[in-house]
Amino acid sequence: MILVRHEIGEVLRDFRLQKGRTLRQVASRASVALGYLSEVERGQKEASSEILASVADALDVPISTIMREVGDRISVLEGLQTFPDVPDDLAGLGSEFIEPELSLR
Repeated sequence: MILVRHEIGEVLRDFRLQKGRTLRQVASRASVALGYLSEVERGQKEASSEILASVADALDVPISTIMREVGDRISVLEGLQTFPDVPDDLAGLGSEFIEPELSLR
């Protein structure tokens, strides 16, 4: 069984390590207890959206990037292909459909 909290924890740990930050540094900057953040990273605790937002800010990573990575990992675990940033049905459209021109009439 896939547990989302495990994937969230792994993604947070991966980003923290990529940034070269310690658990203590991120916990302090996010105003989260060190032990709690450790449990979140190990997939033992489910983090609220507020905690996730605070940790994302502490890591200087948009929460959308974190959640996209979590979704991609779950897709792989489910045996699905990862999805591109732009859906296939929009990829061939001209820019007039993707970025409409605004008028102030």
